[in-house]
Amino acid sequence: MAKKQYAVIGMGRFGTSVAKELSSMGFDVLAIDASEQRIQEVSGLVTHAVSSDSTEEEALRALGIRNFDVVVVAIGEDIQSSILTTLILKDLGVPVIIVKARNELHGKVLQKIGADKVIFPERDMGLRVAHNLISPNILDYIEISDDYSIMEMKVSSDMVGHNLKELNIRARYGCNVMGIRRDKEMNISPHPEDRLVAGDILVMVGHKNDLTKFQLAYPK
Repeated sequence: MAKKQYAVIGMGRFGTSVAKELSSMGFDVLAIDASEQRIQEVSGLVTHAVSSDSTEEEALRALGIRNFDVVVVAIGEDIQSSILTTLILKDLGVPVIIVKARNELHGKVLQKIGADKVIFPERDMGLRVAHNLISPNILDYIEISDDYSIMEMKVSSDMVGHNLKELNIRARYGCNVMGIRRDKEMNISPHPEDRLVAGDILVMVGHKNDLTKFQLAYPK
């Protein structure tokens, strides 16, 4: 099976990070930015790096953008360019278009014009920071819908030595424990009688309000 090819448009901090990570994983990556300086900075990190205006349809067509499996539009401040670039990519028939949105309104527009996935890196990072402030045990926090999220949380000292049955998390807080990670092993079907030890990580899913209640119940 041929490796997927990715193009990343916009070499700000987010776009550069995405392009660099994909490249380090062995994928072919084309980096595109209107700034020659930014392209020079990333040229050694990706397969190809090109200075081009992504709001010009002919420029993208000349780069063979329709041949890429996934195109990430990571344009930061210029919302108009982000929207126009997404429209052009859609018209050119790019299979999967993932676009960074600056705010909720920007995101709604991107969805309406055909973006396959809209991401909010600043908002998502803000969520992680806020939940980490509530409890330093929170390792990750990901929204999966407007109401529900997935959370990774180190077991607190109050949980150590207890099992899931004793903690009664689902009944008390309305959250579900999807798995327990211990060292490098992930148990995706934990037994109610399994006792938690220091260093265990709970992978939980639930309504945002329920997850917050659980965090507040075990702040340390």
